[in-house]
Amino acid sequence: MRISTPDIPKRFWPLALVFAVLVLLMPRTAKFAYDYKKGSPWPYENLVSQFDFPILKTEEQLMEEREGAGVSVVPYYRFSEETAGQVVKSVQGLDLGKWGSIRQSLVSRLGDIYAKGVLSDAKVKWDRSYAELSDEVLYVQRNKRATKYPRSEVYALSDAETQLVAQLAKSYPEVNLDSLFRRSGVYDCMVPNLVFDKSMTEQSHESSAAYISPTAGYVRAEQKIVSRGEIVTPEIAQMLDSYKEEYNKVFGYDGPRILLWLGNILLALVLVVILYFCIYFTNRQIFAEWSRYLYLLTVFTLTAALSFVLERWAPNFIYLVPFPVFALYLLAFFRTRVVMPVYIVSLLPMLIFSSGGTELFVMYVTAGVVAMETFKIFSRNWLQFVNALIIFGVEVVVFAGFRLVDAGSSPVVFNVVQIFVGAMMTVAAYPLIYLFERLFNLVSTTRLQELSDTNSPLLQELSTKAPGTFQHCLQVMHMADAVGRAVDANVPLLRVGALYHDLGKMQNPLCFVENESATPGAVRYHEGKAPRDSARDIIRHVEDGVAIAREHRLPGVVQDFIRTHHGTTTAAFFLNKYLNEGGDPAEQAAFAYPGPKPTTKEQVILMLCDSIEAASRTLKEYTPEAIDKFVEGIVSGKERAGQMEDADITIHELNVVKTVLKTHLQQMHHGRVEYPKQRLRGR
Repeated sequence: MRISTPDIPKRFWPLALVFAVLVLLMPRTAKFAYDYKKGSPWPYENLVSQFDFPILKTEEQLMEEREGAGVSVVPYYRFSEETAGQVVKSVQGLDLGKWGSIRQSLVSRLGDIYAKGVLSDAKVKWDRSYAELSDEVLYVQRNKRATKYPRSEVYALSDAETQLVAQLAKSYPEVNLDSLFRRSGVYDCMVPNLVFDKSMTEQSHESSAAYISPTAGYVRAEQKIVSRGEIVTPEIAQMLDSYKEEYNKVFGYDGPRILLWLGNILLALVLVVILYFCIYFTNRQIFAEWSRYLYLLTVFTLTAALSFVLERWAPNFIYLVPFPVFALYLLAFFRTRVVMPVYIVSLLPMLIFSSGGTELFVMYVTAGVVAMETFKIFSRNWLQFVNALIIFGVEVVVFAGFRLVDAGSSPVVFNVVQIFVGAMMTVAAYPLIYLFERLFNLVSTTRLQELSDTNSPLLQELSTKAPGTFQHCLQVMHMADAVGRAVDANVPLLRVGALYHDLGKMQNPLCFVENESATPGAVRYHEGKAPRDSARDIIRHVEDGVAIAREHRLPGVVQDFIRTHHGTTTAAFFLNKYLNEGGDPAEQAAFAYPGPKPTTKEQVILMLCDSIEAASRTLKEYTPEAIDKFVEGIVSGKERAGQMEDADITIHELNVVKTVLKTHLQQMHHGRVEYPKQRLRGR
């Protein structure tokens, strides 16, 4: 018995590729080198500003000032004479059909409307943290002069269309003007001629008495920000936050670039080494399963790459990414003992490089761990939304915890909304698992659950055509389930393999004794047949099973159970009969199954459970001694035949398998209490 592993280059070149991707995506600027928290002492040397920077007001301060002053920004628009003239000219050239007589009135009314000004219906994009745009007044610049008007003095585009129809309807009541204008393209020609000017809006507001500055002063170069051991008060924290933002935005990295690259290379190497040993110590067999190995590295790379990309280009949107779904991507094809360390390592780039990395790391690790457990219950149909709500709840609790620890600061509502959207995105992102399943030729736990449904058409067909075989498969499944749990095998896969391993028997069900009729005098399939012919028909169920599995597109890993459940053993009953009748011992190959031999722990378990379940029906007694001798004989026979020499199973695991099989048989065939018969009175 051995564990197969790929050669060294094949194992390590994908890791080298992951390493290269990490190095290329890592930030090219220096990270702010200080971690601090309000209410705690400053643990570093005195911090002196290296440059001038503004002290930015917090969102809470801006909101409080804005609400206290009741201010709003008056929007600034530029009046476009050219646009108004072009609209009138375009309408003059339209074909109004038989209603061409209204053209002059139409142009005249349109000119009056555009003389006042027409705004777009779309809402102006504006930074709400600065101040709210007024919807009551506005500035209009015409001929280099800006005049303040009530909002009611100008038209929105939809209002302009309505007003045009209303004014002309008085003179032309017999015309369906709205229909005419839509058909002839009048509305299509109408566009806004008041253009929002964001720059002038800001300038005019800054010069007004109602202006609220987004800053609360400046810190000059060489000015001390905080001293070693000094408590980080809210005021100091505000200066540190402002210094950090300015540092990351402008200052960047001023040392030798080669050192920055060297640091990134070392960190990427550390991440890859940790990932390698996570796989090595949890399940080194993954190295030999090429598709699963590449899939695991792909999920790790995607998770880490997203952290880098968001930190470099969109740090404000990191809460929108459903990182816990990557834990579910791994859980679909790996055990929890593998998923946990790999998922945690994949989030390390976020911890190292992201602003607020500690909070994000703890939040997503906690949510991922909880999601792996709750998804086992809430994984089907609409229940996935329940799982998403649980993820949201966990993330909000961690988020709020960090905010409250940070000197009692309250959670930011906008961030909570982002966290909610990100949690809901797990529902939208999870179906990608089916794409990964196809791309990497894997079988997810969801797919295995579907295949293990005994009401599926294929298993129902087996039940109808070969009922005895179907019952045998069910018994093998229960036996394999108990054994698999004891040796930490892939139980869902094992159950599916047990259900489908004898699928080929439904092509010729009467060839197998479990499907023969018990009626006296019924025809027996093998009566009168030569042992060699009988063996050929028996052995053929493996080939037939693979063909049926391919026809119904069963996964390759399930087809492997069909091929290996007899390994290269022989149809012993007919071989012995052949030899007893004087057959040539050199012809034994004709009685052997084509194989291959089992290579995985699950395939070995299925082979043993299949043989023991079938042979146990021939036992005359089911005492502990008889069962012990029976199981030991079956397993020893498989070992002598070399059926487990290539398999991934240890001696210890094999001993556990035998113990569980003996217990299971004793429970199946335990003695029954003989009920006493009731005596009739008077007798």
